[in-house]
Amino acid sequence: MTADPPSITPAEQEPDEDGAGQGGRLTLWGVAIAVLAVSVFGGHHRSGEASRAAGANASTQADPHRVGKAMPRSSPTRLLIPGISVNAPFTALVIGTSGQLQPPPAGNTNLVGWYAEGASPGEKGTAIIAGHVDTTTSAAVFARLDELKRGDKFTVERADGRNADFVVDSAETFAKDDFPSKRVYADASRPEARLITCAGDYDHTAKDYTENLVVFAHLV
Repeated sequence: MTADPPSITPAEQEPDEDGAGQGGRLTLWGVAIAVLAVSVFGGHHRSGEASRAAGANASTQADPHRVGKAMPRSSPTRLLIPGISVNAPFTALVIGTSGQLQPPPAGNTNLVGWYAEGASPGEKGTAIIAGHVDTTTSAAVFARLDELKRGDKFTVERADGRNADFVVDSAETFAKDDFPSKRVYADASRPEARLITCAGDYDHTAKDYTENLVVFAHLV
């Protein structure tokens, strides 16, 4: 089951001279976030430095037809996307008192956020992972997210020592004023993940970017 999504309003951010907002191009402003149900199942196990090395050196392609067995709930610790050189720790994202999803700190360009009230990566349901594409000073963790395509692989390391390996189903861009919230955030019957960042042009009036890039993926 899901709870009613909170109202999320655009963050106030002034663009720099190049048009990048001080908060970075984070995706989840201006769209609804569903609170997802939690289920507990078994999973695979890899631990320690061996697991990190395996994830970093693994093939960037995976079988898009395979579906992995759901894992118990566990917080994510690191996101590995070898194909676009992402190796980043996680921070938990929450809904603030204003009803707005709080973004990862813009000062850390190599950090991804996980919506901690939703499913954890590898757990049955839809795990939401967001990151900046740039900040006022430099490119950020999801600067190359638009290069991912169907069949590409990424790994989430978890606090329980297990790795959740995902394969990309599709990568799509949506206008923020026509964002398919139900499709992106709805609960899933299998373990899925969404990687999300901003895209499109910077709207100086709205102080936000015009589009969201969403990578749809499932556990393998």
